[in-house]
Amino acid sequence: MLSSLIIPVYGNSETIAPLIEAIEGIERQVEGDLEVVFVIDGSPDDSETRLLAALPDSSLDARVVEHSRNFGSFAAIRTGMNVASGSRMAVMAADLQEPPGLVVEFLRRLATGDVDIVAGERASRDDRGDAAASLYWRLYKRFVLPEVPAGGVDVFACSAEVRDVICSLESVHTSLVAQLFWVGFRRELVAYDRLPSATPSGWTFRRKLRYLSDSVFAFTDLPVKALWMIGLVGLALGVVVALIVIVAKVFGSIHVPGYAPTILVVDFFGSLNLIGLGIIGSYVYRTYETAKGRPGAIVAHEIDIAKGGRDG
Repeated sequence: MLSSLIIPVYGNSETIAPLIEAIEGIERQVEGDLEVVFVIDGSPDDSETRLLAALPDSSLDARVVEHSRNFGSFAAIRTGMNVASGSRMAVMAADLQEPPGLVVEFLRRLATGDVDIVAGERASRDDRGDAAASLYWRLYKRFVLPEVPAGGVDVFACSAEVRDVICSLESVHTSLVAQLFWVGFRRELVAYDRLPSATPSGWTFRRKLRYLSDSVFAFTDLPVKALWMIGLVGLALGVVVALIVIVAKVFGSIHVPGYAPTILVVDFFGSLNLIGLGIIGSYVYRTYETAKGRPGAIVAHEIDIAKGGRDG
């Protein structure tokens, strides 16, 4: 039985050699054959050059797929899923933050036929931003997708049937992890300790913010409901304040209009209107982007490398 290992590559030139060594160790432990799909996601360094130089001397059957530019790690994983040939497939990070044995365990559990999706659940993580990430995932589990682990998910494995469903979802600006739990199927979680990254993280604040908005706006109308509640509360407060002003005016308690309170009220509700327009605009933008029918990523070329040499 053929299994596929999908690895997105971006800025990982320093870890190519240990990465290949780790994958060769995985290959020796996996039942059946293993193909490795490397997706070069517009990497700014020489990751692809080093990969193509090292693979012919390895024991791996590999395919190197290059994106025409950087589309993001989830787009790279989706590309790898699309081209993978295995009946089961796992995802692994090129920076070796997840222990290689986790992939072996993923594929072993899938091979039993009792589950369709196996996801890695962080028992701990040795990287910065731990508190913020933990808070995000707990809130996401509470308010958006209750099925998502409280510690978040970075790597997973699934059957070809699940892959077909995931890749048939025609939408952009979404979260692959959230889709993985949204589609259902039989799932299992495997706890693991996340290791420090061997390379500088490309997970910038801008990327985190985009991931946050994609994960929320693509899977819940909670922001719109929050606007409704804020609007209702504001309306109720406005009626109360209006009644107070009318009563005070009737009894002659108001002599000079207040400039400062007026400015504060206008500033507050003006800002609230802008936030509301931004939230609604985010939903409209994502609908517009999906309606365009553009692909989530563009493949520039593919190279197949068999054990001990290059096929083409």
